[in-house]
Amino acid sequence: MEISERAKNISPSLTLAITAKAKAMKAQGLDVVSFGAGEPDFNTPDYIIEAAKRALDAGMTKYTPVPGTPELRRAIADKLKKDIGVEYAPEQIVVSTGGKQTLRNACEALINPGDEVILPAPYWLTYPELIRMSGGRVVVIETTDRDNFKVTPEMLEKAITPRTKAFIFTNPSNPTGMVYTPEETEALAKVLVKHGVYVISDEIYEKLVYGVPFRSIASFGDDIKELTVICSGMSKTYSMTGWRVGYSAAPLNVAKAMSSIQSHTTSNTNSIAQYASYAALTDKRGEEFLSHMVSVFDARRRLIVSLVRSAPLLSAPEPMGAFYIMVNVSATFGKKCDGEEIGNSSDFCAKLLEKSLVAVVDGAAFGAPDYVRLSYACGEDDIRKGLGRIAEFTASLE
Repeated sequence: MEISERAKNISPSLTLAITAKAKAMKAQGLDVVSFGAGEPDFNTPDYIIEAAKRALDAGMTKYTPVPGTPELRRAIADKLKKDIGVEYAPEQIVVSTGGKQTLRNACEALINPGDEVILPAPYWLTYPELIRMSGGRVVVIETTDRDNFKVTPEMLEKAITPRTKAFIFTNPSNPTGMVYTPEETEALAKVLVKHGVYVISDEIYEKLVYGVPFRSIASFGDDIKELTVICSGMSKTYSMTGWRVGYSAAPLNVAKAMSSIQSHTTSNTNSIAQYASYAALTDKRGEEFLSHMVSVFDARRRLIVSLVRSAPLLSAPEPMGAFYIMVNVSATFGKKCDGEEIGNSSDFCAKLLEKSLVAVVDGAAFGAPDYVRLSYACGEDDIRKGLGRIAEFTASLE
């Protein structure tokens, strides 16, 4: 059977593949340390789980409105007003089956075939696939660790053409862990308003910041708000990755379009997960859980930065958000491992896993072939063990 050209051109998620491979090797009895996971290693808080149980017992197992229950949409609107200072009506909120569907809905609602979508690199590997699936053309802005992986207003201005429809903005960033300052974010907003370019703002890591302020791009006035689709979800803040609940906030016409698209794909998000998400957003115990999780991640962040920087041939800027660090491994290119030359980041990852049983994600998947991504959403013992092995590996290269 012949599959479609669209399907042929879609690349599978490398981050999920790396995590699956590491788990398979562990199941074989190998002592693999994996830095691939993009999810907190905390369990979902008990109060959220108990809310789900109550919903089941109360028979809340039927279809809900496509864009979400009225209660959850109101809670999300209240959360956005409280946290980022931007007012949305519940009708502007669409609850989806995870952050990926939220982003997919946004791309489908905004992008026409041939439209250009600006994407800073390093980027989350799903973004270019979503753009292409919607018929758009990916326009990449290259950044490096020398500029802290950040796009400047001048870089953004240069990338805009008459065919530019949207800009994908990730703050805090996956995969780099970088956080734009409010001043940097406002400067980008001014360029987008000047040219009337939409911004799909992925803010799913907004609460995972360490000693720096986060400010949503939608908060810099009505003009940029009317061009912004905020995409977020419950997975990172409340460690609810498996519950699959994402949400968006957008201008009303865009929100209606996203809801219509969703009505013909998944319809409503899982009803029990929605009731659990309402509890997550409205119960004060969530603040205590988040404060603890951020504190733990911050300690891990400082540890992994120090260990990476002490390893031979490696360098990395300090991430200030999310739970990732992008490590520059280009100094290993041309070196040999067991007589075989490391020519690129893919070779580095393959040899590291084979020789040292450490799984990291190839930066080439993020449009950054000089780098690898490490997630520190794992315990400190694994961070120490894994970085110890990485340091031994890089020191052994000839």
